[in-house]
Amino acid sequence: MSAPARIAEFVAALRDVFGDGSLIRLKCGGYHGAEAELKSVEARKVSIKAGERLSFVFRYKTRDITKNLRLDEAAGFLEHGLAAEWRSARLEATGFDLQFERQGDKQRLKRTETSGRAAPEASHDRAKNRPLSDTSAVWLHALGITGKDGQVRNDRQDKFRQINKMVEIFAPLIQGLKAENPTILDMGAGKGYLDFALYDHLQAQGRGAEIIGVELRPALVSAGNALAQKSGFAGLRFEAGSILDYDASGADAVIALHACDTATDDAIFRGISAGAGLIAVAPCCHKQIRRAMSTGAADDRLEFLLRHGTFMEKQAEMVTDGLRALLLEAHGYRTRVFEFVSDAHTPKNNLIVAQKGKAASRQSVLDRIAAVKAMFGIDKHYLEGLLGL
Repeated sequence: MSAPARIAEFVAALRDVFGDGSLIRLKCGGYHGAEAELKSVEARKVSIKAGERLSFVFRYKTRDITKNLRLDEAAGFLEHGLAAEWRSARLEATGFDLQFERQGDKQRLKRTETSGRAAPEASHDRAKNRPLSDTSAVWLHALGITGKDGQVRNDRQDKFRQINKMVEIFAPLIQGLKAENPTILDMGAGKGYLDFALYDHLQAQGRGAEIIGVELRPALVSAGNALAQKSGFAGLRFEAGSILDYDASGADAVIALHACDTATDDAIFRGISAGAGLIAVAPCCHKQIRRAMSTGAADDRLEFLLRHGTFMEKQAEMVTDGLRALLLEAHGYRTRVFEFVSDAHTPKNNLIVAQKGKAASRQSVLDRIAAVKAMFGIDKHYLEGLLGL
């Protein structure tokens, strides 16, 4: 059988099991295409308002993206992908498994008969596997996420998904810290959504932790402490103070979500000064660097971008956070920057994660920082001043 014929047979099998309802799962692996961080893709059959679809979950290094494709779109994806981008694919149905493998120009297709398996329901609204499975928690109701019946309110579904996603990201990072009972500082805690959710989840997992929410507004501090006591969260408390003035000594992790402009830098500085094993910030506005770029002399080759206000704003965001990541690397951290929630929930959705150790050469990083500043006409990043650079 020729190579195209094997792919055609695999695609035909998918069409058949999709049509008769016997599809369990489709999975593709061994990706070697143009998207560097794409690892694998899985698909299942779903029923949505627009009709029956194949729901593909594209798994990247730091995020998942879901796309619901029509059967003909899924077939086109496989016909191209199996020929050029995916080295393997597995089709699981109630009556058989079909395995496709490609090594260079050689392809193999193996079918294994099975029995006793049932296809999953094709409902699009099946129960989600979320860290916060108990919606009866006192704090969820007090913060307005759930109603009196203990169910998530319709107008707070997005917020609940966002909180779950944050816990899904932060919990493994916290569990990766060396300290058995780590001290976690949330700088600019606000109402403490993340603090309550993270503490609740860690407690359910049997993991001890001390979480301190640092907040400038006394009323929110008092309300947070009262709710922590009511929830029975002995290791969670809130303290009044500004980020820059707060003594972060002894912190194992420093977190700041949407601290405005240079307040994000204040949190990073406090984390570095404390020698925290983990620093994670979701920046908000980026005014300081935009002002510097507007008055500075950037490389002439960037003029076609920076002369447009909307491009200037986006460039300022990327340059600000790129320099923050480099400055963290210059102080012994390895960094990642990625989108941690969908921009459907908030446009400020990038997360900088810095973990201590295995960093690049300090001098080489400082040289890169100098080159970036020269390129964009920036005299100094605010964080450099805090760090004494």
